[in-house]
Amino acid sequence: MGYFRAKTSSQWDSDIKPLQFKPNHTSVYKNFCLLSVTFAFSVGFTLGILIPLVYIKSHNANETESILNETLVTNTSVIKTIFLNNSYGYMNYTRNKFPSVSFVENIKDPSSDEQLIEDGIYWGRTIERALPEGYHDKKHVIWEDYVKNAIAVKMENGCGRMQNRLITFQDGTKGCVRYRQNTDQIQGELFSFYLAKILNIPNLAPSTIRVINLNDPLWRNLRNEIASAQWNSNRPIVLTQFISNLNSANIPNVFKPVERHLNKFDVINMTKNEVLDSGDLIKTLIELAQWSDLIIFDYLTANLDRIVNNLYNYQWNANIMDAPAHNLARKANSDLLLFLDNESGLLHGYRLLKKYEVYHSILLDNLCLFRRQTVDKIKELKSKGNIGHMLRGMFEKLNSETVKDILPTIPDKSVKILNERIEKVSNQISKCESNFSNS
Repeated sequence: MGYFRAKTSSQWDSDIKPLQFKPNHTSVYKNFCLLSVTFAFSVGFTLGILIPLVYIKSHNANETESILNETLVTNTSVIKTIFLNNSYGYMNYTRNKFPSVSFVENIKDPSSDEQLIEDGIYWGRTIERALPEGYHDKKHVIWEDYVKNAIAVKMENGCGRMQNRLITFQDGTKGCVRYRQNTDQIQGELFSFYLAKILNIPNLAPSTIRVINLNDPLWRNLRNEIASAQWNSNRPIVLTQFISNLNSANIPNVFKPVERHLNKFDVINMTKNEVLDSGDLIKTLIELAQWSDLIIFDYLTANLDRIVNNLYNYQWNANIMDAPAHNLARKANSDLLLFLDNESGLLHGYRLLKKYEVYHSILLDNLCLFRRQTVDKIKELKSKGNIGHMLRGMFEKLNSETVKDILPTIPDKSVKILNERIEKVSNQISKCESNFSNS
């Protein structure tokens, strides 16, 4: 430094006098240098480290607060409108703030370019095309025509409880006969079947109504068996095509109390499950797609004898949700779910709504994935308000005068309640569209 170059005495004199330099000048210079270094370090540290840290922290805090506020608003709205039990499957969802999240638009079948979920609330074409064919109008017509000319040759115990029987026809074809003392149970079975046809739900076996008449070729060979079963003549029965190779069906985990919801984020989680290969994933989603129809169907009819049975008894038996579902079976060779025993629907179930409505609503209020064709039909029925006319029209068209003389059509009160429940399902769909549809 310049202070330490050799100087003449005259130069020292000129330098010292203004500063009043003292003999301890070395100590002063050292302190001055130390102070300068400290000051320079402090300024550099502040400019280089502290200010950026404070800025980043403030910026991140503001962004995090914004994300959390947006998430809180979203989730609070969803909780209020969708989920009854505060359990939901998308806790990390923050409206695309984090690009690393796999959103449902990108969830595809590994072997296809088509989506598993469409528009946020619909099962995609990959799932729709993989669904079992089931029983559509053509098969219903075939069964109806077959029974008109059928002759039963054998009757035995089977097809469920009480006075139901399994009958065998001349060609070996079999059918299940539902006999009840209460007419409204026969009405419930029949009009629930008609409602499934209107909704294009293919999970109910073909059925028709017949009357017990020992002079009819259908029953002529079964006089002794009918007497043994204590069936009365001139009573209406439901005759359903017998479906073989049925296995029990369990309630999926997403509908059990710990979870109890189905939306697109549940599908996201399933695609991330390393235990499921692509085949198992598609099979699981095929089952859930049928369950989405089942939940709507059972809510509309207020069916007491299927999932509501499990839900109601859960308060006494926590393991009941792990047991096979009541009156639900899986066809072994196609994974088709069969919705069995719908006799409590539309009449008996409606009379007990005050007691069981909370159980009917639990699954519907937590369902946000639907078959598009079912949603379209629900919206149409709500708009036209003509479900009563359609059900009564089918009853008039498909049954003989003998049947219509014995079996009443669906009551006005039931039609009124059914229209209210159609509106409730439509409202649930609208809520799901608001919360889950892709924008």
